[in-house]
Amino acid sequence: MPQLDRILGVDPGLNTTGYGVIEITPKGRRLVEAGVVRSNPRHSLADRVRSIHDGMAEVIAAHHPMAMAVEELYSHYERPKTAILMGHARGVICLAAAEAGLPVVSYAATQIKKMLTGNGRAPKAQMQNAVAREFGLANPPDPPDVADALAIALCHLYLRDNILRNGIP
Repeated sequence: MPQLDRILGVDPGLNTTGYGVIEITPKGRRLVEAGVVRSNPRHSLADRVRSIHDGMAEVIAAHHPMAMAVEELYSHYERPKTAILMGHARGVICLAAAEAGLPVVSYAATQIKKMLTGNGRAPKAQMQNAVAREFGLANPPDPPDVADALAIALCHLYLRDNILRNGIP
């Protein structure tokens, strides 16, 4: 299969993991596919992370991206358990990438938001509208996890292209 210039953006979540695959063509960027991988909150943690891993492995196998961009974990001191549970999801997402030989790059949520909207604390609706504008979509991506995943992929594209243009390794 020919190597396509595709980036997989992932917004990790234990219940809902958003993903977005973008392709860079001579005519510009294009949205290939976006969606969510869900786990069943009534199942055990082991079954839930297996569902996330298997879903992400399927996306990688179907679209053959060259890189995965994923949001870094953020931990709020009032909810440390949330970060721990998110770490499980993020871990199996990175494992799926590693199994496919896919490099993984992480970005802070504030960096992603600032890159797309100019505001590092942009609310979900603003991010959804920015992503819709970037891809010329009639409606903002829903759920917000999808918009976040596409924003992560775009952040990687913009930063990668800036590095390539300026010759910075």
